[in-house]
Amino acid sequence: MLIGINAQKLFVTQDYRNAGVSRYIRQLVRHLPLVPGDERYRLYTNRHVTSWPEVEGERLSLAPARLPTLSPVLRILWEQTVLPALVLRDHLDLLHCPLNVSPAIAHVPVVLTIHDVTFLRYPDRFSRLKQRYLATFTRFSARRAARILADSAATKEDVHRAFGVPRERVDVVYPGVDEDFRPLDPAKPEDAAQLAAFRRQHGLPEQLVLYQGTLEPRKNVDTLVRAFAMAVQRGLPHTLVLAGGKGWGYQAIFRAVEESGARHRIRFAGYVPREEQPLWYNAAQLFVYPSQYEGFGLPPLEAMACGVPVITSNTSSLPEVVGEAGIMVDPADVEALAEAMLAVAEDESRRASLSAAGRQRARQFSWRAAAGEAAAGYRRALAALAGAPAFSGEPAGTADPSGGRQMGVGV
Repeated sequence: MLIGINAQKLFVTQDYRNAGVSRYIRQLVRHLPLVPGDERYRLYTNRHVTSWPEVEGERLSLAPARLPTLSPVLRILWEQTVLPALVLRDHLDLLHCPLNVSPAIAHVPVVLTIHDVTFLRYPDRFSRLKQRYLATFTRFSARRAARILADSAATKEDVHRAFGVPRERVDVVYPGVDEDFRPLDPAKPEDAAQLAAFRRQHGLPEQLVLYQGTLEPRKNVDTLVRAFAMAVQRGLPHTLVLAGGKGWGYQAIFRAVEESGARHRIRFAGYVPREEQPLWYNAAQLFVYPSQYEGFGLPPLEAMACGVPVITSNTSSLPEVVGEAGIMVDPADVEALAEAMLAVAEDESRRASLSAAGRQRARQFSWRAAAGEAAAGYRRALAALAGAPAFSGEPAGTADPSGGRQMGVGV
């Protein structure tokens, strides 16, 4: 079986481009050849990814595009015209499109990944042209796909409601957490020295509340700022660091900081390189992520993997991520968010309990398990086409308290 994967959004460098969808494709593809089976994979990459030595092998090969597909317009043209021709040329059995949209004419069954439906829930966060493109072509692609992979049960329900896709045609494939997101052990000299040097480099205090993610209204950072200011008035001694690049509508966040009365205790760290992210988590006493909507929500998972107590929202997919290992509040409730920060900051034993629970929770999410579940989705798509019983392929795991499905234990 030869499976093609549209990897135009894949980057294997460590710069800003290797984030979001690129990280999803990168980790999924790295682990797919480790899943037992006879599947082979062909990655249709952009011109910047011509080789991948640690991943290429008997079961995985690359086919770089000739067009400069970093341009969104040229990428869309390539997906709709060149990719269908490559499907025929390479005699694919299946095509996986990992970002919402598939070719209108694919020639083979398509497995489609939908990470979220932000473009429908928050259409004003996109340019009009991009929002209409995503809304129209994602609906078209979802209805024609043999199977859909969703990042969470919440996204699965969004897909069903938004596009009328039967629930039984949507598989939940939880993303994993990268291996370098781990606690730094102060008892180990090398870990202690690394963290101390990082604190000195950035002038960070010991008592630190961290937000890490894009600075945009959907992430609810302005509410976090108001809640933090309220907590400071009630005695919270911490500094708030807002780490992340500027997104759509970031000006509202800067206004909230200026109006908060706690400007001297709030810092903007700017864009954080991928290799520094685990250090930022480890430098924090508390991680707060009050996002209004997430298709999955990697930052709370990464924070838990680093042993940082997490406060997040009780909406969309976030309860699936943190389970009972974090504190969840209504993202619109400034008072509740402020009280949660104070409660955790003032209680050392509670922080220790949340840290241990978070590390245990994070171990339930692995890219090895995600790859196994994606491979099972491929097999279901082809089995349905052939009219044969589908192989489940899901790794043994721990029951997910959000809905009873099985999640593979971290590898």
